[in-house]
Amino acid sequence: MKFLASAFFGAALLAAIVAAVPAHAQTYPSRPIRLIVPSAAGGGYDTVGRLVAEKLSAELGQSVMVENRTGAGSVVGTQLVANAAPDGYTLVMGGMANMAFNPGLYSKLPYDPATDFRPVALVGVFSYTLVARKDLAQSSLNEVVAFARANPGKLAVATAGPGSGQHIAAAMLMKQAGIDLVVVPYKGAQPAYSDLFGGRIDLFFDATSTVRPLVDSDRVKALAISSSKREPMLPTVPTAQEAGVPALVLETWIGVFAPAKTPDAAIERLRMAMEKVVRNPDVSQRLEASGTRPMVMSGAETDRFIKAELEKWPPEIRRLGIKMD
Repeated sequence: MKFLASAFFGAALLAAIVAAVPAHAQTYPSRPIRLIVPSAAGGGYDTVGRLVAEKLSAELGQSVMVENRTGAGSVVGTQLVANAAPDGYTLVMGGMANMAFNPGLYSKLPYDPATDFRPVALVGVFSYTLVARKDLAQSSLNEVVAFARANPGKLAVATAGPGSGQHIAAAMLMKQAGIDLVVVPYKGAQPAYSDLFGGRIDLFFDATSTVRPLVDSDRVKALAISSSKREPMLPTVPTAQEAGVPALVLETWIGVFAPAKTPDAAIERLRMAMEKVVRNPDVSQRLEASGTRPMVMSGAETDRFIKAELEKWPPEIRRLGIKMD
């Protein structure tokens, strides 16, 4: 009888343990989820974040609410999530800026992307295009590089602010091509374009989707794209690799991250839902229309990709000599 009682108790305990795992996974999420966007409304992170929130809400059966938390170059909003309860109910839009660039830009960053976060899923990736004012004598990247080498400091390149993707792209171009350009920081892209159109600035890197209508309307000249392959929306524009600067590859990714100790069950539930979101034809079309190529990866592939990016970019930023503090 003792044996039968023990066996019965053991079987019951095992059944309870086995049942508990799927039950936990099935009950998450049981309340609304906050998706922190660490930048202002209307920007790239915000646009993608709101698209993700809309579709993820439908997949999870719970509201995913976007909250914009700005400040200190995306540091404030990202730190908020690093310090949040690791229960799967507070997520952050993470990309090159706050996850890969900031550790190289700030000597005292109040969070560590490698240890304070878990990647949930990648959403998409976009490139930058180098454009020139319409009346610039040089019409290709090769010509710009040749002129700049012969005339150091004679050409000026705009950035959308210190530490921005545009700034990093310009710094990469100078270092890898061995040229000296005058870097002029602006508070955003619009004032940079005003001076580019007015002939006061010669060059500017910006998101390919933003550049396209300006190229189509013949307001600027597109010289090269920072991606590893040509962009369908500007198929005649060569990559920087094709144009003679082979190491200039900068593709900006964006995805969803959770606090580091978020339970595996919650991460897996989110990953399953996010895969459906990114594969959704409406999402793919809307991403592609904005110049963002959808990224669909398994959880293991996502983890490896993010690990490699976090190892690559901070030392690269330091080599470029760009600092924010």
